[in-house]
Formats: sequence, C-alpha cells, structure tokens
Amino acid sequence: MAKGKYGYRVKQDGDAWVVEITRKVSTKKTSVSKRQDGFSTEPEAEEWGKKALVSFLENLEERNKRRQEEKENLEQRKKEKQERHEKNVAEWAKKQQDYYDEQ
Repeated sequence: MAKGKYGYRVKQDGDAWVVEITRKVSTKKTSVSKRQDGFSTEPEAEEWGKKALVSFLENLEERNKRRQEEKENLEQRKKEKQERHEKNVAEWAKKQQDYYDEQ
C-alpha cells in the first residue's frame, strides 16, 4: 500500500486475487476508486496494482490541471464581462447626462 491519500491493496478472493485502488476519505474510512479482479497470483496482482496506481495518479493530476485551467478561463471571462458591463453603463450614463444637459 502506498503512503498518502491514494494507495492500493491486494486481497485474495477465493482462488483469484483482487486489486483495489483506494482513496483515504478520513482517518477511519477509505473508498475504492478502481477495482480489478481475476489475477491468478499475488505477484501478478501486486505488479498490476503498482502500475495502475501510477497511471491513476497521472490521470488525476492531468484532470486537476485541466479543471484549474477551465476555472481560470471562466474567471477571466467573468472579469471581461464585468468590465464590458461597467463600460456600457458608463456610456449610457454619459448619454443620459448629455441628453438632460441639452434640455
């Protein structure tokens, strides 16, 4: 089992071996993020678990980066929209003032 929030565990289920990629939810609770069964030997299951955990963590890191970029893009678009709105309000107020000044 790896240290940190994610790890894997190998269990025997009858004649076959099962590997589970786990996530530590709290100090007392873990959840299974990925599961593969049908391994005939423990070393085979252990090897798959190590490779799967590395791949799982890489995919998780890539997904987190994409989500962070999307969040930053959304914030940028909101900022630009707010700036356009403020510009339009200022232009409208100026037109209103010009109109009343003419009266």
